This record gives sequence, C-alpha cells and structure tokens, in this order.
Amino acid sequence: MKRHLLASSALAVSLIATDALAQDRGTVVEELVVTAQRREEALQDVPIAVSAFDQGALERSRIEGGPNLVTAVPNVNFSKGNFTGYNFQIRGIGSKLVAGSGDAGTGIHLNNAPLLSNNLFETEFYDVERVEVLRGPQGTLYGRNATGGVVNIITAKPTDQFEGMIRGEFGNYDTWKARGMVNIPINDVVSTRFAGTYLKRDGYGENLVTGNDADNRELWGVRASVSFDPAENFRAWFVWDHFEEDDNRSRIGKQFCTKDLGPANIGGLGYSTAAGGLIGQIQRGLFSQGCLPTSLYDPSALGTVNSQATLGGLFGALGGFQTGDAYAGKMQTPDIRDIESTFDPIYKSKTDIYQFNAEFDVTENLMLSWLTSYTYYKLYTRQDYNRYVPSTTFNTTPNPVNALAAVPGYPTLYAGLFPGGVINDPQNGAFNRFATSDISSAYTENWSHEVRLQSNYDGPLNFNLGGLFLRYQTQGDYYVMFNTGTGWYQMNNLLATGNANCQGPAPCVTIDPNKDPNRSGHNYYDSYGPYDLTSYAVFGELYWQMAENFKWTLGLRYTVDKKEVLNNTVALGTPGIGPTPGTPRILEAEFKEPTGRFGFDWKPDLGFTNDTLIYGFYSRGYKGGGLNPPFSPGIGVVPTSPIFQPEFIDAYEIGTKNTLMDGSLQLNLTGFYYDYAGYQVSKIINRTSINENIDAKVKGFEIESVWQPIEGLRLNAAIGYLDTEIQNASSIDTFNRTQGNPNLVLVKSSSASNCVVSLAAAQTALAISNGQVPGFAPNPFNLLGVCTLTSAAGAGTNIGGTGAIAAGTNAFGGLVSEGVPVNLDGNELPNAPEWTVSLGAQYTMNFGDWSATLRGDYYRQSETFARIYNSPADRIDSWENVNLTLTVANLDMGVEVGAFVKNATDEEAITDFYLTDDSSGLFRNVFFTEPRTYGIWIQKRF
Repeated sequence: MKRHLLASSALAVSLIATDALAQDRGTVVEELVVTAQRREEALQDVPIAVSAFDQGALERSRIEGGPNLVTAVPNVNFSKGNFTGYNFQIRGIGSKLVAGSGDAGTGIHLNNAPLLSNNLFETEFYDVERVEVLRGPQGTLYGRNATGGVVNIITAKPTDQFEGMIRGEFGNYDTWKARGMVNIPINDVVSTRFAGTYLKRDGYGENLVTGNDADNRELWGVRASVSFDPAENFRAWFVWDHFEEDDNRSRIGKQFCTKDLGPANIGGLGYSTAAGGLIGQIQRGLFSQGCLPTSLYDPSALGTVNSQATLGGLFGALGGFQTGDAYAGKMQTPDIRDIESTFDPIYKSKTDIYQFNAEFDVTENLMLSWLTSYTYYKLYTRQDYNRYVPSTTFNTTPNPVNALAAVPGYPTLYAGLFPGGVINDPQNGAFNRFATSDISSAYTENWSHEVRLQSNYDGPLNFNLGGLFLRYQTQGDYYVMFNTGTGWYQMNNLLATGNANCQGPAPCVTIDPNKDPNRSGHNYYDSYGPYDLTSYAVFGELYWQMAENFKWTLGLRYTVDKKEVLNNTVALGTPGIGPTPGTPRILEAEFKEPTGRFGFDWKPDLGFTNDTLIYGFYSRGYKGGGLNPPFSPGIGVVPTSPIFQPEFIDAYEIGTKNTLMDGSLQLNLTGFYYDYAGYQVSKIINRTSINENIDAKVKGFEIESVWQPIEGLRLNAAIGYLDTEIQNASSIDTFNRTQGNPNLVLVKSSSASNCVVSLAAAQTALAISNGQVPGFAPNPFNLLGVCTLTSAAGAGTNIGGTGAIAAGTNAFGGLVSEGVPVNLDGNELPNAPEWTVSLGAQYTMNFGDWSATLRGDYYRQSETFARIYNSPADRIDSWENVNLTLTVANLDMGVEVGAFVKNATDEEAITDFYLTDDSSGLFRNVFFTEPRTYGIWIQKRF
C-alpha cells in the first residue's frame, strides 16, 4: 500500500480558524486528515496543540504572511526586530536576544526542514498545502530544538492531474498582486508543479526629505516542484524555492524619544559660565542620556534625541563641528508612517532553497526516509539612522571650546578641511549637518540532512527513529556611519600624517573611501564576527498501544551544538586598516543536552460526545546558548561573560479534543505549565549586545472551537490565557540606571556609554571641569574620565546604600557603577499578553451554480510589556484587528471574485519596540501594525 507520508513530526492540527480546511456536509464539520507522528490521522485524533490553515483559509482570513498568524492562533505574538529580524513568540517564548550565534525560540521550517535564516516576515504564503503553528517546546522529533514551538510551511506538491490557477488583486496604496500555479504531469512516474507570486505597492508613508514614498514593496517568489514515483515502494520530491525583494522597505519603525536636556544643575552646583556658557552647554550634555524613559503614548515621545548624549554628538563637540544639540527644539511629524530621511531606505533580500525528500518502503510496515535541504540567504539593508533632519548646521569655524583648541592654527586647518562646515564623509556624503546611517547585511548558508526509520505495525508497539545533521555558516556586518566621527578622524589623520584620508598602518585611522563600506575603514562602527554552527542529534519515539483506546509515547533526543565565532574587535577610531583580530581569535562554545517527552493519549467513550480525546504530556525543551558579539573598547565597568547559557523548559500539558452535537461542534481545551530556566534576553551596552539568562514560570490555557449550527454558517473561536512570572532575577535597566534615586547621577563616558556615580562624586568631577579646583582650568572634557576606572578600590561597595554596586574607583576618587539593579521577581515576560482572542464567522449562500461567502475575523490582545523591566516606558497598549472578505465563486467554471478590507478600523497599534544603546541616546525604534488596506481580486482555475 503506497503511503505518501510528508516529513512531519509529532504534531496535529487544532480547530481554531481552520474553517477552510474542511468541506461542508450539512452541519457536520468534517476533519482534515494530517500526517502526524508519521502516519495519517484525523486532526481530532492527534494529541498535540497546533493550528493549521490551508491556502483557502489563509486567503479568506487575510493571513497573507507570517506576521498575520498572530491574529488567528492563541497565545501567539509577532513583531519585527531592529536588525532585520523578528520575534515570533508562542506562549511567552520567543527571541529577545541579539546575537549572531543565538537560536530562535520558534523554529521556522519549510516542508519540515529547519530554516535558520528565512523570510517569514517578508514573503507571502502562496500555493501552500497548509501552514502549521505548533505550540509548545520541541525536544524529540521536530527538526532542531525549539523552546517556543514551530511554524511549518508545507508547500503544495505535484499531483497526477493537469491543473492551473491565476489570480490578480488590486488594492489601495496602488497595490498589485499576482499569483499563479500550473501542475503538469509528465508521465506515470514524473509530475511537475510551478508556482509564483508578485507584489508591488506604494509606501504607507512619505519621506518628507526626498518626497518619495516610505516603506514601499516590490517582491516576488517562484517555486518549482518535481515528484518521482517510479515504484510502489519508492517516491521522492524535489523543491526549489526562490524569493527576491528590492525596494524601500523600512527595516525599523518610527523613532520615539522624549528629549533629555540634562539636569539644570548637579545638586545645586551649576555648570561653567566661562567662554560665554559654551563650556556649560557641553557639560550639561554629558549629564544627559539622550532620551527619557517616558510612556510611548506621551505626546513628548515623538521628540528627538539630544545629540550631545550620543557618540556622534561627542565627536561633534570634540572637533568643534557642532554647538549644542543638533536637533534642538525639533519635534517629529505626528504621522507614525512618515520619516525624514536623507535618502530613501534600501532593502534587498534574496533566498534560494533546494530540498530533496525520498521515502522507501523497506517492508509493508517499515519506511526509511531522507530529507535534505540547502539554503542560501543574502540580505542588504541601508537607511538613515535617526530618520529626522537636524535643526542646526555645523559650524563654519570651530566652536572655540573643542579638544584641539590648543593646536596652533586649528581654525585655519578646520576651514581648509571642512569649507563652509561641510564634512566630506565617503559613506554619508558631503553635508554641513549631522548625518548618520547604518547598514545591516547577512550572507548565510544552511545545510541539513535528516534520516528516519519508522514503523507502522498492526501490533501494540511502533517506533520512529532518526538522526539530524545541520551546518550553518553566516557572515555579515552591522555598520553605523556618522560624519562627525569621520571628520574627527580626518582632522587627527591630517595632524598625524599630513593626509586626512589616509589608508594604512598606524598612526593612520583608515578612512574607507567607498560609499558602501568594505571593512577596511576605522572611521565607522562595524560589528563583524562570522559564525559557524555544527549541530547533530539522534532521536526516537516509542509508541505502546496499551489498549484499543489508550496509547503511551516515550521520546528521547540527544543534541550536540558546536558554535564558533571569528573574533574581531570593534576597530572604530583605532589606528590601522581592516578588521582587527581579537584574542582569542576564535570564540568557541559547545552544548550537549538530552531532551524528550513522555505522555499518553486516551479516547474514552463518554456518551455525551461523539468523539473525545484526552492527552497529557511532559516535555523537556532546550535551546542552545551562544557567544556574545565582539565587544567595543570600554564595554562598561562590569566584566561580561563571552558565553550566554542555554534555555530549558520543563513543560506539562494536558488537553482534550471533543466532537459534539452529531459532529456540528468541535471543542478543544488545553492547559499548560512551564518551568522556564535560562530565558535569553539582550540589552545593548556600548554598541554591543549583552545576553543575560533569567528564570520564569509560565502557565495558561487555550480554548478552541468550530461550530456549524446550520448549513452554510460557520463560527470559530480561539481564546488564549497566559500568566508569566519572572523568578529570582535582577538586572540593570540601561534606560533608567539610577532608578530615580536623587543621590545618584548618570554621566557619559569617553565612549558615550553611561555610568552612575554618587551625587558627591559628580559634584567633585563637575567642580574640576569648572576649573573650581586649583590646578585645573575650565574644560568640559574632563568629565569624560568619570566613568573610567583607574583602580579596583571599593569594588563591590554599595554606593551610599543606593543599591548601585561599585566596580572600582575613577581618577577623581569617586566610586563608579553600572547602575541600580532592578528586582524582576513577579514581572511578566516581554511580549506575552495575558489574553488573546480570535473570533470568526462566515456564511455561505448558494445561487444556482454560484455561491457567495461573507467572512469576518476579529482579534484582540491585551496589553503587554516590551522589556523584562515592566516599567511604564515598557508598556504596550492592547490592540485589536478586524478583517472582512466577500467571495463569490462558481466551482464549475473555476471562477472566483472577491473583495476585502484588512484592519478595517485602521488601528495604529504598537507591536513592540527596540531600545538602542547609550551611545545612540537610548531612543526606541517602534514597530506598528499595517494601516487599513482594501481591494478586490479575481481568480481563475483550470
């Protein structure tokens, strides 16, 4: 007997939002048959919580891509991240870390093969058999380990019938979409299938500088599939999937900042009034953190950063380019989708995936399978770093208060190198104002091989055994380029070598002459650390059918993750050329962990239901640790481990799936409890990410139901409840290092990061900077030594009982600390809303050969927090979404026309934000839902 078993693991399909997965038969909800645990099973018979959607369901509910799954799956949260990434979070578990060697909490798979680099938040679903979202940790059969769950995209495979489809869609924002598919059987052995998609639309906002659209789209994808069926006991599939995008997609959202001017005085001690107050102006800026930790919903949050509190602003002061704040008095446009960008964003992405899957029936009851996959992924993005234009210009003659004022003839040198105050920065262009930009790029290759042997015996015992080998290699850069830095190094090069734009060994700080940097320059920030992962695992599950209606499952897996990072130090401002090797040259970490699951499923005859499944499982989930990115010089005052530890989840889940009312009602309930150890979360310190591990408890439940009370009417609901609680943890909040204690003062360091000292120590440093201490002339830059440790004296001291623990002593005799640790006990995990509610209804009316289906979907999630600190600045309000579709179809003719409205209430909901570094001024990049869209489509099948 031929078994076309897809490469799926122990998973099933829940009933929420799966209305298009079944066909109407009166009022009976027919079930989708899925391949779970390597054999065909009806969806109500599989003891795992998974939501699944076929192509029709995706289209009717306007689930166009990965971000839209949040509106249909309980206890799921989704948002973009800062560095072209995203966080797909299930039951509070996702990815809040920033590290090239970090793993995702939710695994993304294409046809069951893991994709470590992917386009889930960019591409759209097309010509798919189904999309599955598996909730809960995966520790046995499914791909690589994932602590949150799995999204598995199953593409449509070739069939033995000729068929085709073409679909066109037009909507607001001048949106054009086209999709097509053709299935061509070659003969009895070979069949082929070709599919493609294209999307082009205008931007949702405007770039107020260039006058062009902001955040537009132009992307396309094609897929070719070939099936081979040469014998009764052998079958194979080959899939090539290509994706490409080239447009002005905005990688990050609106920048939010309530400007921090700096304190008016330091405990009553004023700033210097020398040099007409210019010294005091710089001093005050060095006591600012750039942006204040206010609510996202405060009107002031659409202000601008105090550039004096940024690294670029510091260079502007040192060279005398900028007097005061470059953005003084400026507020941003209130339209959240408009930006002010010196140039339009650049977004280019390209992916090629090649997969081969073969299945061989060794015997009638024993199958051997091999799944191999190769992915090449390339990404290049570039955009304005702040996305608003300064309100002031550079000085045509240098501010007399600068770090080079003692150099003979400095004003003349300045005027000659920067005529009219224009800095000619090869990366940012020639401007007489503050200009910054960044580039995030990646080049990755991913190979995986999975072999399985599984049985299908009639007896009580069956098994599923296998092994996985995966190799993942990536290199890429994150550049931040700012013209004040280039100008500062050009001037120093001129003084040291006579050539402002020199390229070579010390004492030259190489100025990269290329608009697109090539890693040679030391005039910009470049985080470059190629990463290599080798992972392999052996796994297996044993199934014992103890009775006709009762089965035990035992699964075990042993995983080895070997990780290597080529260690390059950040070379910003250092003499020399090209990447600077760190010590050690290679950073290495290895993690070896056993995982598994154990549980039962039982199908009792309850009498009051047509069919009932009860199941209970314990699962052990694991996600590998990793290596913190290369450190910048002066990383902070507290040493940080180069390795962050793995995550572990001990998960307990019980559930029941029920069919009632003669098959017209399906009602499923799931309850779960997680003991979560080592949750990986990042914070950015001095231009690099430091990943911490904390513990938490997670519990909740999910209710899922589909009801067809009368013929043509279908109702569905999914309700998720989530209670997360951080345990026994504390952390320093870089957004609020003093925690409001008036006896502590925040000060900028020589690398523009922040530290905390006592009020008395800050007053001493300010008095020296003011020239009020004998032997010292007024000099604002003396304050830059406050955060620099000169000895370990006093390390471990609780400064004045404030809770700030000293790391040592500075040159002024003051104790220096990173800040006051925040007690996190009882806080919620970030992006884990307490309630998620999805409701849907559709009604189909028949008119002869034609039918009309009206569908509405409503989604709401409760408020949540973007960070573990749960401060008022972290709060994200609840939000909701409404989608409507009308479909008119004639199945005999193969014709379908329709209209839709997505986000019908035009919600401008914040989904998450990303807090930047001290040296960037602690602004927040905020991410939003898309605006209201509407349109029409026409489709023809043949």
